[in-house]
Amino acid sequence: MEQIKTIGLLTFLTVIFVFVGNYVGGQSGMLIALALAGAMNFYAYYFSDKMVLAHYKGKEVDARSAPGLYKIVQRLSQKANLPMPKIYIIPESAPNAFATGRNPEHAAIAVTEGLLNLLDEREIEGVLAHELSHVKHHDILIGTIAATFAGAISFIANMLQFGAIFGDRERNGNPIMMIIMAIVLPIAAMVIQMSVSRSREYMADEGAARLTQNPQWLQSALLKLESYAKQIPLREATPTTAHMMIINPFSKSNFAMSDLFRTHPSTADRVARLETLKKEFDIKETYQEPHTQSHTSSGYDRRYVRKV
Repeated sequence: MEQIKTIGLLTFLTVIFVFVGNYVGGQSGMLIALALAGAMNFYAYYFSDKMVLAHYKGKEVDARSAPGLYKIVQRLSQKANLPMPKIYIIPESAPNAFATGRNPEHAAIAVTEGLLNLLDEREIEGVLAHELSHVKHHDILIGTIAATFAGAISFIANMLQFGAIFGDRERNGNPIMMIIMAIVLPIAAMVIQMSVSRSREYMADEGAARLTQNPQWLQSALLKLESYAKQIPLREATPTTAHMMIINPFSKSNFAMSDLFRTHPSTADRVARLETLKKEFDIKETYQEPHTQSHTSSGYDRRYVRKV
């Protein structure tokens, strides 16, 4: 099923490329766009994860450089019956995380230093379980491909806008139509991102709750991440990769219709859905911040973040 969704997404994005190429350059433009789309499909499938990790300056860590983090991911991967993914730490003070890769065998999980410094061990486990759920559900390929093509579509839209203003009308077509396309294409990219993000976040939240057997760990993490995302911007964040994050890095918005164009469901809705799962696990106690000693006894040590 996930392969069908991926093929459908790639086909849809290819059609957009060909349509724009045909409008701008006729048959030759269509052929160039088709070749470009084919090259991008290949690149997006095999290399888009590396591009995203490089963009955020992710540094790979292992059991020696990040023993606490590695043990948590290893334990959760075994429980989820998944191969051990690569682990990256992003040198950013804004707390966030994402997963990427073309399949579970080539998956990577990235967390920021800010997340590791903000959350306690159980909350970190909830976040990592969420990202591993994305891996298990094969969300990571679709999300990464969407990010790659959303960036390309935005680039085309900018070129169309530039051509409409400065280009030759006879050569480049109706400038009004080109401006309309320049406006519509980014919206199309946004719709693509929303379509691969909102429902999948709910599924990954539920998967994390079942993997940890404790929904409140992720609940607490989401509330903290949402609060800090409004205060500390993720410097390297881009609209084309926002849907990959566990929390939208552009949560702080003064746009009146921002809820309509959110790539993520609201944190309040996510927390409420997790609340309903507590009955299934018969959890009645309220969340309590663990003592510092629990970090040491479990092998978790925040100091490794500074060694990356």
